[in-house]
Amino acid sequence: MKLTLRVWRQKNADAEGAMSTYEVDGISQDMSFLEMLDTLNEELITGGEDPVAFDHDCREGICGACSLVINGDAHGPERTTTCQLHMRSFQDGDTIDIEPWRASAFPVIKDLVVDRTAFDRIIQAGGYITAPTGTAPEAHATPVPKPDADFAFEHAECIGCGACVAACPNGAAMLFTSAKINHLNVLPQGAPERETRVLDMVAQMDDEGFGGCTLAGECATACPKGIPLFSITSMNKEWLRANRKAGR
Repeated sequence: MKLTLRVWRQKNADAEGAMSTYEVDGISQDMSFLEMLDTLNEELITGGEDPVAFDHDCREGICGACSLVINGDAHGPERTTTCQLHMRSFQDGDTIDIEPWRASAFPVIKDLVVDRTAFDRIIQAGGYITAPTGTAPEAHATPVPKPDADFAFEHAECIGCGACVAACPNGAAMLFTSAKINHLNVLPQGAPERETRVLDMVAQMDDEGFGGCTLAGECATACPKGIPLFSITSMNKEWLRANRKAGR
């Protein structure tokens, strides 16, 4: 396959960025999207040019580090992570636009790499459970009803890639935050911090500068792990419950 790539290039966080055009040839349909970018970078390095900076880690669809906007879609045309997107999803001669996440809370560091530590700070605000020291309890010591376990697992699948933010017309982080809150709040192990968790994490989310949610639904459509849209309404119920309990 021969492709024309229009790639966002930005030297650093303070520099002006712009799209640069590159031609790549000999791309196999069996390559992953990141392998195609590796091929481009090999050519750039050989030609004495600066390679395109992009995030990646596991390349197995687990860590979420590979996040890119491809032809205007978070992670590209398939509902998967960028690293699991293969070039068979494109046609010979295609022009592909490749950009970083676009959100004020995710500032560009270089080229396609953005700073997503805002997500880390949301987790630090309450995305944990009380863990007493000592010997770990027996696995079945605390029974969890099957519907609660299924609900928790569905939300725990969130990998924090940020596709929900990139796809949202408002740049909201509600789907990510709700997934991290809901998967703990429904379990008995998460009960001690149930109220403070939702209040603190939502407050931190707002402090990070993410946009407001208007339930456009683009977040759930783009999520590679299928976190459902009702996750947001579940979190809103938790937030109202916690405020009532706090007498606010």
